[in-house]
Amino acid sequence: MRTKIVATIGPASNTRERLRELAQAGVSIFRLNFSHGSAADFMTVIEHIRAVEQELGTPLTIMQDLSGPKIRLGVLEEKAIQVTKGMQLLLGPAARHSSELPYLPFDHENILDSLEAGDRMVLADGGLQFTVRERRADGLVLLEADNNGMVTSRKGLALPGKATRVKALTAKDRKDLSDGLALGVDAVAISYVQTADDVREAKEIIAASGRNIPVVVKLERQNAVENLDAILDVTDVVMVARGDLGVECPLPQLPALQKNIIAACNRLSKPVIVATQMLLSMVSSPAPTRAETTDVANAVLDGADCVMLSEETAMGSFPVETVQYMRRITDEAEKLLLEKRQITPPADSTGIPGFLAYSACLLARRAQAQAIVAHSITGASARLIAGHRPCQPIYALTPDPITFKALNFSWGVHPVLVSLAEAESSHLRRAQQFVMDNPAITAGQCAVITAGQRTGAAAEPQGTNLVKIYWK
Repeated sequence: MRTKIVATIGPASNTRERLRELAQAGVSIFRLNFSHGSAADFMTVIEHIRAVEQELGTPLTIMQDLSGPKIRLGVLEEKAIQVTKGMQLLLGPAARHSSELPYLPFDHENILDSLEAGDRMVLADGGLQFTVRERRADGLVLLEADNNGMVTSRKGLALPGKATRVKALTAKDRKDLSDGLALGVDAVAISYVQTADDVREAKEIIAASGRNIPVVVKLERQNAVENLDAILDVTDVVMVARGDLGVECPLPQLPALQKNIIAACNRLSKPVIVATQMLLSMVSSPAPTRAETTDVANAVLDGADCVMLSEETAMGSFPVETVQYMRRITDEAEKLLLEKRQITPPADSTGIPGFLAYSACLLARRAQAQAIVAHSITGASARLIAGHRPCQPIYALTPDPITFKALNFSWGVHPVLVSLAEAESSHLRRAQQFVMDNPAITAGQCAVITAGQRTGAAAEPQGTNLVKIYWK
């Protein structure tokens, strides 16, 4: 169980019994989609997850997913508009509407002002596509349909490849985030990120609450991909949100984008989630398609730390069976990944912690260690070790409850919460005692330990500065 599974909670999975079954099947992270509710709607679910966590004795991470500035049409006057290729329509505020052409209500003035002739516009997750022909003097925008389809009220609208002056956090998101922090969520995912400033804004709200939970950036916009390096500098986790990203970017480019994003995250040891339609057929079928099976396996082989289920567990007929199938697929993919893996040295620019993590993996392989144990306050050393994809389980000992839950995003890492108030103050000796007490490590075998030891006059360890082979 090295690849972590994220499950979205909905009507099909929100009871305590079903949440327990999902956790037992392999879910480490539960996603609460605030596009479909507010904090009050999730209070009971959070209570159930915490109860299951206590019952099973395993860390379960609650990820709040903010809805973001989803851009939608208004309410149509008619029930629906049947669109045919080449048909012309008008887009804009109702106050400017005339009856000369079919009309799509839309009141986002800043987006209307940014439209230019030749821009592409898509509705309904790419099902309908239009070309902007003209911005008229009356403030309406003339569109021409590129294909056939049906338009109904409140359809989502996207402008592939076009930057828009819309912040990732809406007023609703700010309130939802504050409420979620009060309820004790362990991580927050922000939608429709465009720049690093969007991430900084979320972190400022989190810091103002007195907490420091990780931020998950959902890559859904073309300009977010173009700003990836800057975003990676400030985010904690990345999600390849292929639904909206597949609308923003040409679909044939999506596989390469996914691989490049994962590779960029792996280089920096930033956990990365692959999401959207991974086992979608299992919403109504007890088994996935062959293409879906291959898709999940390829995400693991590409280097994903987590794979995510959405409708499959939120509203599907087989939520637990879907998780069980996903676990079986990831387990098989991991066998191939470990068979072909090579522990490659980090770049010369990598700091000392990166080389210590590399050394720990080399030592574990050479000594045929049964585990790697990393004592870490922030979890950084465990994430660096996980980036090398060692075959040994990685036990991450941390006294920080936030880090404890955040490490559930990292491949192959088993978080362990320890107390610094214990009589044993040495990080190294605490890690050695963990090895001695761990029944998964047999007597006469060894583990590789990374830890921070006090040096000189320092009162506390100054980060990871030690790698040791410890025989039980």
